[in-house]
Amino acid sequence: MTNIEQIEGLLFVAGDEGISVAEIEHATGFAKPAINTMLTTLATHYADDDDCALMILSTANTYRLATKATIAPVLKRYFEAPLSTSLSQASLEVLAIIAYRQPLTRIEIDEIRGVQSGSTIQKLVLRQLVTETGRLSEPGRPILYGTTDLFLDYFGLKTLDDLPAIDLDALTDSEHPAPEADLFMTAFQDKLNGQHPDSEEN
Repeated sequence: MTNIEQIEGLLFVAGDEGISVAEIEHATGFAKPAINTMLTTLATHYADDDDCALMILSTANTYRLATKATIAPVLKRYFEAPLSTSLSQASLEVLAIIAYRQPLTRIEIDEIRGVQSGSTIQKLVLRQLVTETGRLSEPGRPILYGTTDLFLDYFGLKTLDDLPAIDLDALTDSEHPAPEADLFMTAFQDKLNGQHPDSEEN
């Protein structure tokens, strides 16, 4: 495992919120000047490689991975798939977690699922089932997510109180990382059965 590989991995898992030099220093033990040099090296590598879709954005000493503007049309078509197409298992799991535990951040969702959820959340936002509800008052000001009125309409709910009852505290020791996801999918099986098969998301 190389030093730059460690930096790249941290940028990836940090997702949309990004990561600061101080956070990289804490995670790796590298000195700040070395971190800045490696970030520059990585950014140059991405910029010079025409076959690489990635770039590094920096804002207020926070760095994050992003995609180059040249592939925006492809990403737009992917994220704007009509709601008539089915929601994947990953999308439904993330949607259930947000519905029951909102408001919460992407990092909290990642910790519950055990996998990176950024692209799935973004697709749910573009489908207007999930929206940004604010920011957490902590370093980095991570985005908080919640469900929308369209989510309620789509699943035939008047309010979030109409969601199938579940005691999350009693299920914290469950082997399933998101027990509410199974309940959600079972409760709305008829609605979901009307969807067409969709490719799986991360």
